[in-house]
Amino acid sequence: MRKFLGLLAMGTVLAHPALAAPVAADTPAATATGTTFTVPTAWELTPRGKASLVAPPESDTRLVVVEVGAAADAKAAAAAAWMAYGVAAPPFKLVTPRAAKTGWEERAVVDYDTPPNARRAVQAIAYRRGTAWTVAILDGTEMTAEKRGAAIGLVVASLRPAGYSRESFAGKTAQPLDMAKVEQLKAFIAKYMPQVGVPGVGLAFIEKGKVVWEGGLGVRELGKPEPVTAHTRFMIASNTKSMATMLLAKLVDQGRIGWDDVVTKDYPSFRLGSDATTAKTRIRHLVCACTGLPRKDYELIFASSPTTPASDTFRQLSLTEPTSGFGEVFQYNNLMASAAGYIAGSLIYPGMEVGAAFDKAVQTEIFDPLGMADSTLSIDAAFAAEHASPHAYDVDGNVRIASMDLNRAFSMSRPAGGAWSSPHDLIRYVGFELAGGVTPDGKRLISEKNLFERRARGVPVGEDQWYGMGLQEDSRWGVKVIKHGGDLLGYHSDMMWLPDAQVGAVILTSGDDGATLRGPLLRRMVELLYDGKPEAEADMAATVKRIAAERAEFRSKIVLPADAGAVAGLATAYRSPDLGPLAVLREGGKLKFRFTSMASEMATRKNLDGTLSFVTIDPGVAGVDFVVATRDGKRVLITRDAQHEFVFTEVGQ
Repeated sequence: MRKFLGLLAMGTVLAHPALAAPVAADTPAATATGTTFTVPTAWELTPRGKASLVAPPESDTRLVVVEVGAAADAKAAAAAAWMAYGVAAPPFKLVTPRAAKTGWEERAVVDYDTPPNARRAVQAIAYRRGTAWTVAILDGTEMTAEKRGAAIGLVVASLRPAGYSRESFAGKTAQPLDMAKVEQLKAFIAKYMPQVGVPGVGLAFIEKGKVVWEGGLGVRELGKPEPVTAHTRFMIASNTKSMATMLLAKLVDQGRIGWDDVVTKDYPSFRLGSDATTAKTRIRHLVCACTGLPRKDYELIFASSPTTPASDTFRQLSLTEPTSGFGEVFQYNNLMASAAGYIAGSLIYPGMEVGAAFDKAVQTEIFDPLGMADSTLSIDAAFAAEHASPHAYDVDGNVRIASMDLNRAFSMSRPAGGAWSSPHDLIRYVGFELAGGVTPDGKRLISEKNLFERRARGVPVGEDQWYGMGLQEDSRWGVKVIKHGGDLLGYHSDMMWLPDAQVGAVILTSGDDGATLRGPLLRRMVELLYDGKPEAEADMAATVKRIAAERAEFRSKIVLPADAGAVAGLATAYRSPDLGPLAVLREGGKLKFRFTSMASEMATRKNLDGTLSFVTIDPGVAGVDFVVATRDGKRVLITRDAQHEFVFTEVGQ
């Protein structure tokens, strides 16, 4: 649950020195020794000795690129970079390798320890070429690091040694995706899925309208023999978003709405946190991740339930204001995507409850015309048929079946991520996208113009990557890839296609680290199609080591069972005005926290600032801190996401 940026730790931020003017567009830059990188739009670059300071508009965060020179290893290089930067390095936590590529002979990430109350985002990434090290330091706040995460990713991804030329397949013709290549892709996934705790994977591949292969690897549930097949259902999570925008595209085709309509013109009751913000929000903004609305997933994670009405989406949005300007940065917000689907469903089936209208619209306008008979928006329907169970590592590194409680709570926001599908069905969906809106039986369902509008380049999400409306373009290798991923507890999926090559693939996984297979699968497929550098294997090998190291480090810092003295000091019940009730349960020597949507066994951890945290440890939800404190004479437990603080105060004592 704490994997959202992979960039979080602690440091002390200096006041900015005098900085150059912000750049008007993404701008190439180089250090004194020729290491190249990109300065993001509206950021500032200031050379300072061996360091190049790259700063966002916020004064609390910066990236620092330091040419260290010779060093014993990545950890030593990072320490030298902090000295050159002029800031004391935070307490060391962990160093993990990354694959050598983009001209670097060695890469490693150095993480630092931080108490939750510090709300700091700090990390060092060390790169070696020959005997010389270059280090990029992120030093800032969690809030800015999340808001500016895409721009941070741009700087880091663009960091390359002097003289390196990027790999590009532009202008090249893809080789056929034949069964020999498919077998290599299957073998690649089969090799690594057990190493990242994934019992079952659904896969399918399509080329020029023909399904080359569809099926599964592994089993539907750990310890049981039933195999994953082409018709095994997995939760596809955020891949549902493109279905919500497909409904909108159909309405645009019919002339009933326009992409640039103000939302209240078509759905008068829509509201955001202020009249001014509401008035400038257009239909396309609902799923562009560009309005500046921050994530508000904790309300879903902790306070929702399967009985929470779909309309609560609109209540929560009415209380939400942007934390950055429209079009300024990429900020992912599930509530907005949910609103898009519910508005579309309500316009197609007026008068129905908004959740039921969306469900019916997806069934009649997408699933039925495309022949997606395995697909559903109902967890109960999926579980009554052939399905894969969710899995995750427990605190001791064993793969376990994960609870569905959190996924069931997400049903309130199902246009953002509630659909289930199979390899057979989802590859038909990809085939429909590749065919430009024509169904497998040759009928045009949606105009090419409005289908493609969903994938038009919107807000940047990294180097040569843009978010559209429920779909993303990735052109890092000189060829266009359209894709989107989906992530819920125990289920991670991706769909990806190359329009020019008319090739596509889907992957559905039943393990919480299944997300790590998605990017390497795309990279391996591109390698095979264009004779690319063999990078996917090294990426996965490094990922396997990283997962094990991070899991071991987490386990080493917690006390389990939870410290008895700390447990004795807890109240029996707490409540947050935003996240609802928290019940403290003592069962068989174990401490559990029960929320509206889910429960978890808790461990304790002493933080560097002397505070104490209770920490969730159940499979799939491990790592959420609840810091023990007192406010206004009452016991409280404090948890946070990157941009919000939530306080649970004792009740009923």
